[in-house]
Amino acid sequence: MSGGLRVLSVGPAVTVQDGGRPGWIGQGLSRGGAMDRQALAEAAALLDQPQGAALEMAGAGGRFEALSDLRIALTGAPMRAQIDGQPVVWHAVHALPKGAVLDLGPVTAGVYGYLSLGGGFDLPMVLGAQSAHLTAGLGARLEPGEVLPAGTDRGGPTGRKLAVEDRFSGGLLRLVPSLQTGLFPEEQRDRLGRTRFVRDSRANRMGVKLVPEGEGFGVEGGLSVVSEVITPGDIQITGDGAPFVLMAECQTTGGYPRLGTVIPADLPRVAQAPAGADLRFRFVTLDEALAAEAAHRAQMAGLRGQVAPLIRHPSEVRDLLSLKLVSGFSNGEHHDH
Repeated sequence: MSGGLRVLSVGPAVTVQDGGRPGWIGQGLSRGGAMDRQALAEAAALLDQPQGAALEMAGAGGRFEALSDLRIALTGAPMRAQIDGQPVVWHAVHALPKGAVLDLGPVTAGVYGYLSLGGGFDLPMVLGAQSAHLTAGLGARLEPGEVLPAGTDRGGPTGRKLAVEDRFSGGLLRLVPSLQTGLFPEEQRDRLGRTRFVRDSRANRMGVKLVPEGEGFGVEGGLSVVSEVITPGDIQITGDGAPFVLMAECQTTGGYPRLGTVIPADLPRVAQAPAGADLRFRFVTLDEALAAEAAHRAQMAGLRGQVAPLIRHPSEVRDLLSLKLVSGFSNGEHHDH
């Protein structure tokens, strides 16, 4: 092992996640992977490398010691982040020198923060992915004392940032009808778009419960719907009338009636909505959904072109006075985290 990260302390819900395992649903294994795959694309852009695995940190991260000189990208839900006690910017790529300690957490917005390394993690592939899939018994949560080996980093700049649109406070979710949408009364389908929902505190990697303001939803005999294939984004209506949006580690079949399906481009907004956040639904046509997906993929493909130099506030520079020689000049020896 050439280097990597040693886990000094860690939050209760930190796992390694990548794009997941597509193609195994016939064997009863859902795709899994990162709850906010957009954060993985942002990390790849910041590090200027192919998309890979990251540490997914729900609510809080932990403390990590660099066992070698590393480049790190911090994406997803912003967390309080420090390197050797000095604050560093989120949505950015930083140098983490050998022996330095990175302190992450708690979140200041959203739910899931991500820590990626230049070169990725040198971990074994299981069924084509490095992701932990806890409901399927693959992988495990991180524990103090673990060492995460780093892959080979071909290098690149640090001290760079990426402007990110807010997806950490709820908002509008676009839906396409499911095979069972027509089972719901027209009044309920119309009311769906006028109803305010609050993200419940009950949520995990399998799904997120949304509590409606006012009446619930449901169909007569809905609890006896024949079980069929389901996918992340499907909105199941359980016995209490509240929608339950299925997420990365959802089951592969289900028998609750489905009111619609959140389009993939909006799933990061569901994943990152904190407890108490407001969410609303709007049905779109299939053509509108396809156009939205195409636009989202184009946006992800263009992220590298949006990475910009990180200009630090003087208060974040530990040795500012030693760097200033005369007005407009520096000694040229400072390397930005």
